[in-house]
Amino acid sequence: MIPLKTVLTLPAVGLSGFETPLTEEEEAIQGSVHRFAKDVMRPLGRELDRMSAQDVIAPGSPYYSLFGEYAKLGLDPALLAELPPETAIRTEALIGEELGWGDAGLAISLGVAGVPQSVAAAAGKQELVELCEGKIGCWIVTQPDRGSDTQVLDMPREWPAGQAGNIGNLTAKVIGDEIVINGQCSAWVSNGAVAQVGLIQIVCDYGDGYTGKDGLPNFLVAVVPLDAPGVSKGKPLEKIGQRSLPQGEIYFDNVRLPRRFAVTEEESAYAVGCSSWSYLGTYMGQVFTGVARGAFEMALQYCHERRQGGRLLIDQQMTRLRLGDMLRRVEVARAVSRRALAYARQSPLTHPYYTASAKVTATEEAMMVVDEAFRLFGGVGTTHEYPIEKLVRDTKSALIEDGENRVLTMRFGLLAQQLYAAGWANP
Repeated sequence: MIPLKTVLTLPAVGLSGFETPLTEEEEAIQGSVHRFAKDVMRPLGRELDRMSAQDVIAPGSPYYSLFGEYAKLGLDPALLAELPPETAIRTEALIGEELGWGDAGLAISLGVAGVPQSVAAAAGKQELVELCEGKIGCWIVTQPDRGSDTQVLDMPREWPAGQAGNIGNLTAKVIGDEIVINGQCSAWVSNGAVAQVGLIQIVCDYGDGYTGKDGLPNFLVAVVPLDAPGVSKGKPLEKIGQRSLPQGEIYFDNVRLPRRFAVTEEESAYAVGCSSWSYLGTYMGQVFTGVARGAFEMALQYCHERRQGGRLLIDQQMTRLRLGDMLRRVEVARAVSRRALAYARQSPLTHPYYTASAKVTATEEAMMVVDEAFRLFGGVGTTHEYPIEKLVRDTKSALIEDGENRVLTMRFGLLAQQLYAAGWANP
């Protein structure tokens, strides 16, 4: 049945755009996170953006206040588990979008901080859950010589024939009841400069070498306390964008862990790693939907203030076209990232290449929105007086973060090839 209005009105619209009606609980959560993003994250993000990377992580830095303030919101993961699946998915998306609206770097720092504990909980490793309790976490995957190679799952289609996969700079050996780790991760590990515990996904020798018969490196997923003997850290990374997100190298020199600190080993390690990526990788889409929305709102406000050619910018047809295109792209990013979130939470068989494709769409659309907003601001947009220049820098980083977008898109194409070979879209 078509719902017919009796009076011409503007459409129903909320913080997150053209949303179907939120429940009272959803509105309350969205409102509280929005206030946190506005009152805490935006001012803190601007302050940290002006500081050196070393000062951001120094004792007494305002950066550390983020976690205590966020904890006051009471958004325990158990809260989402108690909601009906569809409500939980939308609530999760609302939270991620508001945090991204607040500050991209801080949103990512908050999200990554809980990764080790979340994966340990999913694996039913209560000892590791308790090890991570109340600590800042990180996710250790990439290395100086093993970046996008960590995403290689199909050796015959992706790798030169007869050549073993890339082992990288950071490896583990399982010796009896111990895991021995040596090497270094890349400087791009989010929270790496401040983390107290890490979820590490690395190549491992279980006694028969680092690679299997097909050349695919053997894999290990473990939780590592970063105060263990032999662990050290390099200098925090100085970057053009997301300067509120402390990133940096972590070094492992003959670090010995109890084998029970492994989340999973051998054959199941790739499956667990991919499941983690599929599940946790959806967050990037929510965050940069929020960034895109923030840029659109800034431009919309500015166009109602700035006069050009004898009239406000908003009264120019070309300005309306540009704003309309920006708003359309915000809606695209929101729709695609939420679809990926729903798929990752509800499908019995997920895949990280699909999740990654949604990250590509959300961040590319966000970059288009942010760039258009930057142009609408004109010359003043290049100054520190207006926050749009920060969004440009923050969003540029996202095109590479969690996988460079063109590499991820190539792998989505590889997934299409694999599915076709299995009978999909092949009548």
